[in-house]
Amino acid sequence: MDKKDILSRVDHTLLSQTATWEEIRRILDDGIKYGCASACIPACYVKQAAEYVDGKLPICTVIGFPNGYHTTATKIFETRDAVANGADEIDMVINIGFLKDKRYDEIEQEIRKIHEACSGKTLKVIIETCLLTDEEKIKMCEIVTNAGAEFIKTSTGFSTVGATFSDVELMRQYVGTNVKVKAAGGISSFADAEKFIELGADRLGTSRLVKIMKNA
Repeated sequence: MDKKDILSRVDHTLLSQTATWEEIRRILDDGIKYGCASACIPACYVKQAAEYVDGKLPICTVIGFPNGYHTTATKIFETRDAVANGADEIDMVINIGFLKDKRYDEIEQEIRKIHEACSGKTLKVIIETCLLTDEEKIKMCEIVTNAGAEFIKTSTGFSTVGATFSDVELMRQYVGTNVKVKAAGGISSFADAEKFIELGADRLGTSRLVKIMKNA
């Protein structure tokens, strides 16, 4: 698999608390230059970014990020606001405490409501695999499939561990055929990226691959 094909699956990401518009603009420019799948940026920059790229690059943002314990109403508002501002893709974080409490119906209903608020835009559901048991990961594959989201995503990149090969393999095994897998967090080489894709990841969340290309 060549690097261009791998980059076409990358959500070029900058979500740090200190991110400035100048840094976001560079992410957008690089995302366009290297043919990335999207730029994943903080919600406060979505409107400015959408106007800046003018359709040349899909804009992705995060909802309930990074901890997931916002109320459902808050997440729905965030989603509607992001879409109104020009977001093409939404990456939401589940309520992990609810999962631990086995409040499965509430999690599924939240995903359904947020998916509806996306108004046809792509929804990716972040389950933060490093905090879950395998049983919980499998349950979330079932819930995300039933809720109708387009993607299940491993990680925020803000917890203890990012994506792992074993998690992507497990998710691909248990998620429905209509749901794609996004690996995010800690993807630091093209070799690792290719391995994630081979194991079933359709999308990769990272900034390092573009940096490798620029440094080369």
